[in-house]
Amino acid sequence: MSRITNCATSLCALVLLSLLSGCASLGTQAAGGPGQKLDPWESWNRKVFAFNEDLDAAVLKPVSTAYSNVVPQPVRRGVQNFFSNFADAWSGINNLLQVKPANALQDFARFGTNTIFGVLGVIDVASELGLDHQYEDFGKTLQRWSVGPGAYVVWPLLGPSTVRESFALPFDRLFSPALLLNNGRAQFATVGLQLVNTRANLLGVSSMIDDIALDKYIFIRDAYLQRRGSLKLDADVSGADAADDAKSPPPKPPGAASAPTQ
Repeated sequence: MSRITNCATSLCALVLLSLLSGCASLGTQAAGGPGQKLDPWESWNRKVFAFNEDLDAAVLKPVSTAYSNVVPQPVRRGVQNFFSNFADAWSGINNLLQVKPANALQDFARFGTNTIFGVLGVIDVASELGLDHQYEDFGKTLQRWSVGPGAYVVWPLLGPSTVRESFALPFDRLFSPALLLNNGRAQFATVGLQLVNTRANLLGVSSMIDDIALDKYIFIRDAYLQRRGSLKLDADVSGADAADDAKSPPPKPPGAASAPTQ
């Protein structure tokens, strides 16, 4: 697992420089869809997206479909709760980093309650007690400290991201149940279970997207950027630029004489 993490970190570092180089051009992209300004590498991203779609259709979706046919939904929910329990602990740390102590306390209370009384989180006792999720990750922490999203990018296997989320990705992926295991095969099995179980729970959603999306790439891109708050940030910047343009005096018609100086 550590070797995979090191590889992922190195890959992020190598690509990060090329990603950052495009950030300066974000404001000059042609107007288009909501996320087009944040997607200067759309051509390349579409190729990676197509690769991920083919891989999903050939491997992950069939395996997840078979898994969902064999494993009852309550068991799949318990598996999801188990992994979400670790996410609550990581969310608590990020809420502290974002200076939101109340949310952090609730996350840690959820983690403690479900770990002790919910069989390591398999049973979501905390939600029954009114302790709701306060999901935060390291990407949101960077956003809290005014780190902009940067360009949109699609990673092989990992899917949609941005420059900011790409930097945060190794930190978010590190905090998982696989960290508690010393056996490499057990670590891979744990990561594989999480991946297949998550994909199985999304089978209905993916089918719905296939039915309603005219362009699945744009649908997923804009939905991801909207969820991460990047589109709102981009809209705020565009609105500020428009306001500045509105304050500027209108251009003079050709041949108009200049106002006399005093």
